[in-house]
Parts: sequence; structure tokens; C-alpha cells
Amino acid sequence: MKAKEIYMYALGALVAIGLFVVIYLLIKIATPIGNKDALLILLGVLAGAFTSVVSYFFGSSKGSADKNELLKNGSANPQK
Repeated sequence: MKAKEIYMYALGALVAIGLFVVIYLLIKIATPIGNKDALLILLGVLAGAFTSVVSYFFGSSKGSADKNELLKNGSANPQK
């Protein structure tokens, strides 16, 4: 596994964990009125980033990136 892939997976995991931690904290801990708007903005940003992560890893972008990597390396074996 290349370093780039490790960073992609780590960043994706960080976004996912961050989203669920913020949701948990909003449910379990009473937030002061002054901080509530900032936490809701943070929740929106993390939810958008989570959507992008899921779209990449489970959408066509990952397959396209894998295909490009195979073509670049020349390791694709066409079946005859």
C-alpha cells in the first residue's frame, strides 16, 4: 500500500470518526447557547466532508482511480 493511499484512508477515517464524535457530543452534553451555532456549523462541515468521503470510496471515483493506476503500471491483463 502506497503512502498516498494510507493518507487517504486515514483522512477518511478521521472525518468519519469526527462526525460521529460531534453528533455524540451534541446528544449527550448540554452545550452553552453561545457555542451551539459553532457546533452546528462544525456538524454541517463534517457531514459534507463525510458525504464526499463516502462518495469517493463507494462511488465511481475509486474504481476510476484504480483503473488509471492499472493502466499506468501496465499490469492489466486483458482476458482473451
